[in-house]
Amino acid sequence: MTQTAERLAGPVLITGCSSGIGHAAAKIFRAAGHETFATARDISTLNDLRAIGCHTLMLDVTDEAARRSVVETIEREFGAIGVLINNAGYGQYGPLEEISLDALRLQFETNVFGGLRLSQLVLPAMRRAGHGRIVNVSSVAGRVSSIGGGAYHATKFAIEALTDALRPEVEPFGIDVVSVLPGPIATRFEATLLKSLPDTGADSPYAYFKQRLAAYMHDFLDPNGFGVMSAETVARAVFKAATAKRPRTRYSVGVIAHLGPIGRALTPDRVVDFMTRRRIPVKRP
Repeated sequence: MTQTAERLAGPVLITGCSSGIGHAAAKIFRAAGHETFATARDISTLNDLRAIGCHTLMLDVTDEAARRSVVETIEREFGAIGVLINNAGYGQYGPLEEISLDALRLQFETNVFGGLRLSQLVLPAMRRAGHGRIVNVSSVAGRVSSIGGGAYHATKFAIEALTDALRPEVEPFGIDVVSVLPGPIATRFEATLLKSLPDTGADSPYAYFKQRLAAYMHDFLDPNGFGVMSAETVARAVFKAATAKRPRTRYSVGVIAHLGPIGRALTPDRVVDFMTRRRIPVKRP
């Protein structure tokens, strides 16, 4: 076991491991010798993680019974969870006028409330143990909002706010709360994003806008595009955030995550609006 692995007391629980960052992170933690619990709604997507020694559990982060069951199962065998990595999430995109409140609620249930509730469930045992770490996988989308992504960005802004509030609340108990903010990643995120666009027919006033939004996001998430990273790159940052002896409060990953918030803060709102409407135009009737 490596020196880094020895510093972690307690198992690692990772959500959203079916693909992308969660899948890559589970491999890294297991390779470092940690007791790693990889979870997903469809446990069959975790077969290769089980083969390398990860514990695999079914977990829908929006299901309270499932959340309780996973935490209780781990604590019963290993005691307090050492690291919780709240990674599960997806992108709901489209014009806000056309996104139903049910779709918006599901976006928050998955991206925000699921992770917060898991944090609430693991904290009592972490407090008793006197140590623990919660890593919230956020996004540069939690620092900069953009046209067509209001629903998704709102959840990431919420994660940032909750992380900043929770961190000083639990620090006296020896618990760290860290945020990881990646820029664009080449994962299955795009496919889920495109499926999330509201289908309101050809007569929608946003029909052309949604076409351009889909094309823009396809280019933005192109694996060969500027600043686009692999899931493994972000997973390494997650590992660092979880294992550093004195972690930073935030880990921005990639050039866009570092420079995007600075550029946005220095640019007037109307200029940003003009530039984004040029990239993703809304056609008037």
